[in-house]
Amino acid sequence: MRELAADLTGDRLAEYGDLLDAYEARGGYEADARVDKSMHGLGIGHVGRDRRLGGLSGGERARLALACLLAASPEVLLLDEPTNHLDAAATHWLEERLRSHRGTVVAVSHDRLFLDRVVTAILEVEDGGVTRFGGGYTGFLAEQAAARRRWEQAYADWCEEVRRAEEFASVTAHRVAHGRLMRDANKMAYDRAGGRVQSSIAGRVRQGAERLRRLHENAVPRPPEPLRFGGVPASGAAGGPVSGPPDGTAGGTTASPTADAAGGAIVELRAVRVADRLHVDSLTVGPGRRLLVHGPNGAGKSTLLRVLAGVTEPDEGTARRRGRVGHLPQESSFDRPERPLLAAFAEGRPGHPEEHRARLLSMGLFRPEQLATPVGALSVGQRRRLGLARLLTEEADLLLLDEPANHLSLRLVEELEEALAAYQGALVLVSHDRALRGRFTGEEIELRDGRLR
Repeated sequence: MRELAADLTGDRLAEYGDLLDAYEARGGYEADARVDKSMHGLGIGHVGRDRRLGGLSGGERARLALACLLAASPEVLLLDEPTNHLDAAATHWLEERLRSHRGTVVAVSHDRLFLDRVVTAILEVEDGGVTRFGGGYTGFLAEQAAARRRWEQAYADWCEEVRRAEEFASVTAHRVAHGRLMRDANKMAYDRAGGRVQSSIAGRVRQGAERLRRLHENAVPRPPEPLRFGGVPASGAAGGPVSGPPDGTAGGTTASPTADAAGGAIVELRAVRVADRLHVDSLTVGPGRRLLVHGPNGAGKSTLLRVLAGVTEPDEGTARRRGRVGHLPQESSFDRPERPLLAAFAEGRPGHPEEHRARLLSMGLFRPEQLATPVGALSVGQRRRLGLARLLTEEADLLLLDEPANHLSLRLVEELEEALAAYQGALVLVSHDRALRGRFTGEEIELRDGRLR
């Protein structure tokens, strides 16, 4: 525009006028003010315009990119996990900003509070298909619950049809057998009419068998069982054998025979030090205690859970354990990527493959055709579900869950919340999921710079 302003003659003047109109229509004179407002709202108002991008943290760069996008006020906003890297104040500001946006907002998000407060419809992408749910997140949950009820009713109706068909087949088969006995005992009395009756009954048997065959060909699958964590509060007795992976990277349960933890504690830490990442003078987790650990990234939360689980041994101090401890790490990994999914689920457990197969499928976390997939070929979300499946099928006196909602569908996170609410054992939870944290019932402790506050 400056070049055009220096040569405002003829066609150039008209071109300059068109550009000026477009600039004013887009609010060009207010652009800097909009950028400043977005930066302040997202918590990076302190970042100077002279700062180099390379000198910003990853979170600051993400918020700066979001601020620039919002300041541009496009007709369509495409946002991928927009609440990542935002604190509570910045998230609240973003929600209000998007609610007032006059254009279209399309957001990919696992933040259930964000969805509940901002969106008016949800598109669920699953198994290559897309399903639309109106009414925002509340409508999505209502439709999910209604779909579950319809499924349960369809399965109950199918079971009743199978029962009636089997009963019919059994009764008619008995009649055929009875007629054969009469024919064999008194062939003279078994006249033409009796033969026709038996022929009719035999036809009905064939019809019943065909009906059963069609029912089983079009079977309604059994609805998955609700997620449920096993175990009761520890009573001081040692648990069963170790069944979790030895490196604690996948998720599973371990048991410690140690019986000298004071006061019936399941886990007790005293003067624990792990390099410069963790410094805990004292922490006791007794039966039924529920702890939510919060703190900034890098505060040592994952290290704390790994020490409690026995995956990481402290450099100094003592960590005593009693009973069965279940651990779900933040990222589930498996040391033998060539193993099939089912074999990884069954590792270290007694029982036959068919028993493990039935148990895994009953939770609805995987389809039958997925069980032969090598774990190395699983997606991040599938590996997460596999780690969760191992934990759900073990008895545990204490659950240690590190960001359990990561990589799970909205439906599964809702089920996970219900399972945790019903669990009667001790729980130590680390989570950035705002809905999960808001509904947590128990104590909250803060970990900052590796120290409990």
